Amino acid sequence: QKKAIKDVLLDLQQNQPMDRLICGDVGFGKTEVALRAIVRAAASSKQVVFLCPTTVLSDQHYITTKERLFPLGVRIALLSRFQTKAKQKKLLSDLISGSIDLVIGTHRLLSDDVVVPNIGLLIIDEEHRFGVKHKEKIRALKKGLDVLSLSATPIPRTLQQSLLGIRDISRIETPPTTRKPINTVVEYFSWNRVVDIIEKELLRGGQVYFLHNNVQSISHQTNKLREYFPNEKIEYIHGQLDSRTLEKNLLSFFDGVISVLVCSTIIESGLDVSNANCIIITNPQNLGLSQLYQIRGRVGRGYRQANCYLFVPQKTKLSEKAYRRLKTLERHTSLGSGYSIASNDLDIRGA
Repeated sequence: QKKAIKDVLLDLQQNQPMDRLICGDVGFGKTEVALRAIVRAAASSKQVVFLCPTTVLSDQHYITTKERLFPLGVRIALLSRFQTKAKQKKLLSDLISGSIDLVIGTHRLLSDDVVVPNIGLLIIDEEHRFGVKHKEKIRALKKGLDVLSLSATPIPRTLQQSLLGIRDISRIETPPTTRKPINTVVEYFSWNRVVDIIEKELLRGGQVYFLHNNVQSISHQTNKLREYFPNEKIEYIHGQLDSRTLEKNLLSFFDGVISVLVCSTIIESGLDVSNANCIIITNPQNLGLSQLYQIRGRVGRGYRQANCYLFVPQKTKLSEKAYRRLKTLERHTSLGSGYSIASNDLDIRGA
């Protein structure tokens, strides 16, 4: 991490614009590196744009940066769909007048009405979640813009660019001292087993993620779980929920009110609940490798041993690629294996 911070600060002093990828595992402190860069840019009276793939993640970054940078006098704003039109309008005019140093938000920041006249640094979190079109739009923002990308599992294209030397790459490989590897198990789905696992986790006072990536049947799964656990609070979230309910359920999961959160892949990036140390994933064969890896990284952020269960439906014939993906995930449980998973992904795709 020290080396990555040094690389970034050195890049910012050069004449040519920075284009660096920070590749570090889930929870290895990539955001810390970004914070240092933000302070450097704000001190040089430049504006910073911090781009996140999901509203959930931008909310979380907003909380972190406010805690850390607000006392230093960095003026921070959040642009998200949870806000009223009037609030968004005021924020946009503040950006133009230069009274905001750091703006955090989702793809909304790439809309045509967002003008950042004095932009000096662009930070992209979970870089693999943005398409080529978005990235081109970002590039067009300004010639000579310093760009810092953060990713736990760089997608094959990014990785290839770094390996070819088109972009600089810094790898953070040392885990935080209290972290333990996450137990990962692949097996066939059965409700008895699910109930058993959830009971165990709740007994030790933890919380559970139940990932079911199908919006149509997610409420059915939630009701089924409620039948098994009538005394526990069980709620669901997915990207098509109205933002009020989504925010409410998320915050109550943060506060420990909800014991089991049934969710879609919306939790993939950035959720950090240290009391949730068990995740059950149904139909993992339909998810991509870096996606599964990111999702698994939602647990095990505290000091407790975390478990991840990948439940393949009964009688399913896995395709060869899906089988290799699940195998790769089961094999790479050690901390900091995001990079090797990404290179495996590159192999599976035949690069």
